[in-house]
Parts: sequence; C-alpha cells; structure tokens
Amino acid sequence: MVRCPRGEPLVDRLKRLHDGVREVVRGYRPAEAAVESVFSARSAGSALTLGHARGAVLVAVSGLRLAEYAPRAVKQALTGYGAAGKTAVARMVARRLSLEAPPTPVDASDALAVAICHLDARRAEARLARARRIAPEAAR
Repeated sequence: MVRCPRGEPLVDRLKRLHDGVREVVRGYRPAEAAVESVFSARSAGSALTLGHARGAVLVAVSGLRLAEYAPRAVKQALTGYGAAGKTAVARMVARRLSLEAPPTPVDASDALAVAICHLDARRAEARLARARRIAPEAAR
C-alpha cells in the first residue's frame, strides 16, 4: 500500500503515489490494471484532489491494459447491491479473500474490491469466449 501523509504538499503526495504504484508495477509486472472511474465527491476540492491522484495512478500504469469500473458496479459485483456501504464491501472483500477481518484502512478494501471485480469480469469474459467457440462446433 502506498501511504501519502496528509501534511505533505499535494505535489509531493502525488509523486509518492505515482512512484509507489510504478514500483508495484515494476515488481509484479502485471499485464492489466483496474481503477474506479470518476465519481462525485463531497466537495469540489475533494473531487479535484481525487482527480489528481487518479491521474498520477493512470500515468503510473500507462502501457498496461486498463479497465475502469464505476463505484456502483464494483459494489454490485461484490455485494449484489450497487449502493452497498463501505462496511459491507469490506466484509465481502474479507470473505472473498478468506481473511479473518476486513483489510484496513478502508482504502485497501476499496482497492481490493476493484481488483476482485476486475478478476470476476475477466473470468466471465473468458467463459463467454469459450462458449462462443464451442457453440458453432455443437451446431454441426
């Protein structure tokens, strides 16, 4: 997890975030990345800060196949309810990953929820692709 202390200037936190995500990409060498799409924040200032952070992450994962999921879609995929609260999502993340307790801080649960949503989406796409290949053969 990349931690960005609140007391640091924004530009330093964004650099720390970018460099931390870049380090994870270099270390694990994923082929894909998944992020939450933009959503409305409590205030214009919060929305702007979140937009900056999201931009730093997007630059850090450039070159990877990128998937974006709406917050409601992530909640729906994990809990079956698109308006589920953070606690419900965190509990389901813990359950899906066989953890004794939900990950902390809540941002960790949110990130893992996006990853699980993406994994489920890719698995569903693969099953659908297999079914499409098999269907024409069965019709012969």
